[in-house]
Amino acid sequence: MTQAVANQATDDPIAPPPGRSRRVVLKLSGEVFGGGQVGVDPDVVQAVARQIGSVVRRGVQVAVVVGGGNFFRGAELQKRGMDRARADYMGMLGTVMNCLALQDFLEKEGIETRVQTAITMAQVAEPYIPLRAIRHLEKGRVVIFGAGAGMPYFSTDTVAVQRALEIHADVVLMSKNGVDGVYTADPRIDPTATKLDTVTFGEALRRGLRVADAAAFSLCMDNGLPMLVFGAEGDDTIIKAVGGDRIGTLITAN
Repeated sequence: MTQAVANQATDDPIAPPPGRSRRVVLKLSGEVFGGGQVGVDPDVVQAVARQIGSVVRRGVQVAVVVGGGNFFRGAELQKRGMDRARADYMGMLGTVMNCLALQDFLEKEGIETRVQTAITMAQVAEPYIPLRAIRHLEKGRVVIFGAGAGMPYFSTDTVAVQRALEIHADVVLMSKNGVDGVYTADPRIDPTATKLDTVTFGEALRRGLRVADAAAFSLCMDNGLPMLVFGAEGDDTIIKAVGGDRIGTLITAN
């Protein structure tokens, strides 16, 4: 290992291992796909696809986990009387619709893309197979993971971390709608809330900083996987997040 590479591995908590391109899992909010409305806003998805295409052309390996909040949220449907498990399955199907929309716009950008789902639907997607996903990434393809974990009661935040661990990603990039990082409190409620540039998972859990699920934080902490939380708004936020610009909040195990 050269000294330069050694210094990068020591100083950069999201640096890839020597000899391998950076591999990231990007978590996208379903609400972003809908532009704040129910359904899919093609202009928004096209803009997201352009950003992803830009970083892929730079040699970054990108896998994506998409939420389904622009269609269904199981927990919210449960409050209206639906069975939680059934409502969660509806939400999983909503994520697949978002996956197919993103795949379409990525391929229009000239980026080869594969959708893998945790619920078998062979006519529209491959089954989720980690080794196959890694092979797609190594070939420069984007892999989009749909249908959550294939089980109720699991959020797509937690799924993004699980998928990142299984495909050996260097970092989870958590794109959030309406907030540009981790704050000491909810900035939409508490005007005194301040943004944190860095924080540990342990501190985030102790302080109840719920920008992502506690289960997702715990998985990252236990396995030493860093997470970058940043805002979805903007024309180049994904490019900046992947490029290592000072954006959002970096959460690490130590």
